[in-house]
Amino acid sequence: MASAPQAGRTRSWSWVDLGAGAAVALAAIGVVWSPKLSNAVAQATGGLQPVQVLVDVRGVPVADPAGIVASARSSGKLAIVIRNQPHGTVSLEQVIPLTRRLTAVQPNGTVVTAADPNQQVLPTLDARFVLKGQGRKTGGGVVFGNQTIKIGAPVELEGETFRVLGTVTGLQLGAS
Repeated sequence: MASAPQAGRTRSWSWVDLGAGAAVALAAIGVVWSPKLSNAVAQATGGLQPVQVLVDVRGVPVADPAGIVASARSSGKLAIVIRNQPHGTVSLEQVIPLTRRLTAVQPNGTVVTAADPNQQVLPTLDARFVLKGQGRKTGGGVVFGNQTIKIGAPVELEGETFRVLGTVTGLQLGAS
């Protein structure tokens, strides 16, 4: 005896069906709230403004500091990592070499400063990198590369031949 097909059978939802539907809904929400899409919306609505970021790199031992500065200037762009999160590349406006100075108090109470002579024997990279990118102002600071960035924040700068750790020392929103 063969059983006859049941007419009018209703479809019931199983836990697997509900789980699949929830996964699709979460994926759709993730696409809508993605950082790249948020940046695209912010750029389209005029929420992004030019941001100038100053990053100081101090005391990095290198064999040829002038070569690192020249390499950075010639490329015109650097990759930036903020709080261990890659941001991408930003435009490099300029690199300002910084000179290390020694300070000594004389017996008569005067203060004398001089360029550090150790720079010739043990050269180190001391420079200020002026970066230009897009960001927006929020209540918590300036959002630059989907990360809130403030003065004092550690960042990594990477060029073709170097990767150095620096500190944000200046921010200017709306800089042209």
